[in-house]
Amino acid sequence: MSSTKRSIKDLSRSLAIIAIILLIAFIGQSLYFRIDLTKEKRYKLSSETKSILKKLDETVIIKVYLAGELNIQLNSFQNSIRDLLEEFRVYGRRNIQFEFVDPFDKVLPQEHAKVVEMLYEKGLKPVNIHHRKKDGSVTEKLIIPGASVNFNGVEIALNLLLNDPSKSSEENLNNSIESLEYSFISAIKNLTTTQFKKIAFIEGHGEWPDEFLSDIMHELSKSFQVDRGRINAQPGILDPYACVIIAGPVSKFSEADKFVLDQYLMKGNSILWLLDGVNVDFDSLAVGYSIALPNELNLEDMLFRYGARINPVLVQDAQCNELVVNIALAGNKPKFERVPWLYYPIISPNTEHMVTHNLNMVLTRFVSSIDTIEGRTNIKKTPLLTTSSYSRSIKTPAVVELQEMNNPPLPEELKEQNILAGVLLEGAFESVFKNRMIENYFDGEPPAVIKNGQSAKMAVIADADIIRNDIVRTENGAESLPLGFDRATNRTFGNKQFLVNLISYLSGDTELIQLRNREIKLRLLNKAKLSDERFKWQVINMVSPLVLLIVLGIAYNTYRPYRYSK
Repeated sequence: MSSTKRSIKDLSRSLAIIAIILLIAFIGQSLYFRIDLTKEKRYKLSSETKSILKKLDETVIIKVYLAGELNIQLNSFQNSIRDLLEEFRVYGRRNIQFEFVDPFDKVLPQEHAKVVEMLYEKGLKPVNIHHRKKDGSVTEKLIIPGASVNFNGVEIALNLLLNDPSKSSEENLNNSIESLEYSFISAIKNLTTTQFKKIAFIEGHGEWPDEFLSDIMHELSKSFQVDRGRINAQPGILDPYACVIIAGPVSKFSEADKFVLDQYLMKGNSILWLLDGVNVDFDSLAVGYSIALPNELNLEDMLFRYGARINPVLVQDAQCNELVVNIALAGNKPKFERVPWLYYPIISPNTEHMVTHNLNMVLTRFVSSIDTIEGRTNIKKTPLLTTSSYSRSIKTPAVVELQEMNNPPLPEELKEQNILAGVLLEGAFESVFKNRMIENYFDGEPPAVIKNGQSAKMAVIADADIIRNDIVRTENGAESLPLGFDRATNRTFGNKQFLVNLISYLSGDTELIQLRNREIKLRLLNKAKLSDERFKWQVINMVSPLVLLIVLGIAYNTYRPYRYSK
């Protein structure tokens, strides 16, 4: 073959390759696709997320307060956030804008407290971490592992780093990564939605007043229109609501109010019952003791018919919160210490359900137990909250004293396991008033009775305090603390997120909450094996590249003369 023909052939081949590359580039610009090869599909967005992002018609601005010098784990967390937001921008296009900032950058050390206070007022919580400097020394560093999502001047703060004391740092970080898509897209949805479902808190039976519900109502108002009101024996008054919440009643329900609730449920709606099985006056404990008495609400027949029963008992659990008490003898200088209080169980939520997946532990106070009725076979019963393996139930009436801290029960006395404190019931319920005469409940013509209901949902929680935020009295009046925050231990429990998830589920908003079921398998190194085989793998990593290069060199030098000898 002449040199001219060979040159023409080489040129044609080069032009063909260039043409193929340009064609691939053109197709890549026109058609976008990505392939997620991870087993858990960790980089794949849900269809609901994609739909929300594609419908954006104005810009969402996201500011992530996680930048600067971070340790390895937080660098990994930062990269996961960045990857997710890059994926958001693929579907949201120019309407998703984000940046990573260090809130303490170019800020004098003496001004750091003001920055923390400003961000805390937005709802972002600071976290102390151990930071290793370049010289090898280890110091504590304050970070803000959160973000703000802004749409049309309205902003939602997100705390992205979960902190469950019962889990390791690796597990908390992994759970935080699993929750990222849900956290960001739920905030975007809440900011961009113009029509909200309606939910209602029931009044008229001594339920918690506004000041004790202010934090949860504020949180729910981001996703729902939240109302409060009385039933007043008016059939159909609850029909506009997707879910009603009965939080902490202390007086009996009339048969007429019960009928309205029953028929509301028969129409396929949802109810959240937050009921104390026992009344305990905590203020009386400070001066001596309190008598725990059954909380009679006239709801027992309803709950039994639906498939649950709240027992008039008090639950003690070795896995409990602490109280700050004065342990000094009378007449001596006060000495305050934190002492376990078994009547305040800290409950680990069921990790198998979307409502409770990846949740922090939930704080309860004077909680009772729940039995489910086996005869209600058409009702699906899902445990949501159960105690630890070291619990017991105390029958009432009973005397509750702070002095019990000095004489805790023996370990063998706490032998009950996984006492049920919260349950989800789903199915077609049967009316409590199916075979009852209701003429005496109403003036005039009584309403028709729906005897067998449509498919509906309810949750029964045997603790009304689970929804109550604490308040502090100041010169400016009562100030509400965040729900789940405990002043004695300075810890924040998962009460708020648990209730928001549960109410969203009961209201039918399950598309986004299903994202909480996403599970990224935590693949940790075997530290014992790593220590034993460290030298072996160091040798392999050092020698194997050199051996590979030698083999490739020999192969190339053997093949090259053979090729050019033809």
